[in-house]
Amino acid sequence: MHQDDVKVLLAVAAVLAAATLVLALRLAVRLWRARRLLRSSQLPLSSKALFWGSLLYLVCPVDLLPDPIYLDDAGVLLLALRSLHKAALRAGLDDRPARRAARSAARAKPRLTRPR
Repeated sequence: MHQDDVKVLLAVAAVLAAATLVLALRLAVRLWRARRLLRSSQLPLSSKALFWGSLLYLVCPVDLLPDPIYLDDAGVLLLALRSLHKAALRAGLDDRPARRAARSAARAKPRLTRPR
């Protein structure tokens, strides 16, 4: 193997590691936000069980793909989070529309008025 080939492989590995880290951080933020939903008694038990089952799959030593590749773990967890948030929307618990409205109001440009 040439020295240039090794450099390319290391660069690709670094990019993949950085992408995995970004995905893991985004999932951590979403997990932190989901903790409020898990405390609610209005959320169906099946959605909560799917969420906790996905966390168990995340730490389980048996995976669909070998452990250095966390795509299956992240996919199962994202599916559970999506299911949890959809169930929260149906129960009227999710505050994402309020957050979106606040963000869009903050981004709105102030209108310039002409002096009289």
